[in-house]
Amino acid sequence: MPRINVPERSERLESMQRESPQPQPNIEWLTAKEAAEHLRINTRTLLLWTRQGKIRGYALSGGQRHVWRFLRAELDADVLGRPALSPPSYRSSS
Repeated sequence: MPRINVPERSERLESMQRESPQPQPNIEWLTAKEAAEHLRINTRTLLLWTRQGKIRGYALSGGQRHVWRFLRAELDADVLGRPALSPPSYRSSS
């Protein structure tokens, strides 16, 4: 039986990397405290603005208390009034 030529693992990885779409920009998640420090405001003000819809934030837990995370690029865009670069997709492609 003839042997099938199967590329080595490293060769397959290299070819997949070459064929993959452009890499996503560096996505930096910030806690509420880090985001407030970045904007030079109080954490309470940041959370108030988030609840009012002035700043985009992502609630990680439900209930009465939320744990919030913020994207640095979106914070800058919200404050400067410019649209952020294309937002990352969080849905699976299945």
